[in-house]
Amino acid sequence: MGKKAVILGILALALGLGFNGCAAARKKPVSETKAQVVKPISPAEEEKIEEESIVALKGKSIPLAKAPKGRAFAEPTAEMRYILTDIYFDFDKSEIKREVRATLDRIASWLRKNRDAHLMIEGHCDERGTEEYNLALGERRALSVRRYLIGLRVPSGKLHTISYGESKPTDPGHNENAWAKNRRVHFLIAK
Repeated sequence: MGKKAVILGILALALGLGFNGCAAARKKPVSETKAQVVKPISPAEEEKIEEESIVALKGKSIPLAKAPKGRAFAEPTAEMRYILTDIYFDFDKSEIKREVRATLDRIASWLRKNRDAHLMIEGHCDERGTEEYNLALGERRALSVRRYLIGLRVPSGKLHTISYGESKPTDPGHNENAWAKNRRVHFLIAK
């Protein structure tokens, strides 16, 4: 069976099982190699998502996280912080770096074993850029992590996303070291 056939089979299966999420996420096929890898968004697709996100966010305040019915999200316990470690991104990027895949693999494994667990995937940015731009970039980062986890067979209904843009920095500094800490995805767990 050729690589294209495997990719098309996986995509057809995902769509057939009611693969949900944003329309942009549905368009991204998952390639299957020795390690699960999510196909990166092309620059043209990223630009289109960016424009759509900015238009959708114009004049709106930062969205509030919505928990699944009857659930509230909280910081992970000290024991869970080993599994639910923040994921960091390069400047102005939403692609998942190779060095954080082991962390995401650990998270996916834990989610598959804990059927009642739900995660809030928060997208964050550094302070550079407009509020609208950073909200859209934070959204792309959260969705990138969500797509990767779905590619590792985590049910999409367990994964919830929100973007805080630049509004919740982990480091309030105004230098490259602080900015690097703020370009992240942070995880909350449902109680």
